[in-house]
Amino acid sequence: MRIDDPLVLDLTGVTDKAGLMDRCVTVLALPDWFGRNWDALADCLTDLPEPVTLVVTGWREYARTRPREWRTAQDVFATAVDQRPTRLMVLVALGEAFGGSDEASAASLG
Repeated sequence: MRIDDPLVLDLTGVTDKAGLMDRCVTVLALPDWFGRNWDALADCLTDLPEPVTLVVTGWREYARTRPREWRTAQDVFATAVDQRPTRLMVLVALGEAFGGSDEASAASLG
């Protein structure tokens, strides 16, 4: 699995589960039969045809407006990673954009 060539799941502007599922369909090229529900997402994540590193960005607004859905999404991602640790890695970006900010953080190391 290569971390230097990740898929970016940008959730900026996502306000509900349907929006999250739509982004997953696009980024992960999920099949036509994908049911756009949590169980279907879990199935697809564990059946990816090749190893994937998925970086989730822009998630804070979704987490703030739909905290229960965001927790469920995190659980689905975590379970899929646990089931297929050599095929899937999910990273949640903490900065404003993938790669973080160019400005030094007050809590930066060193």
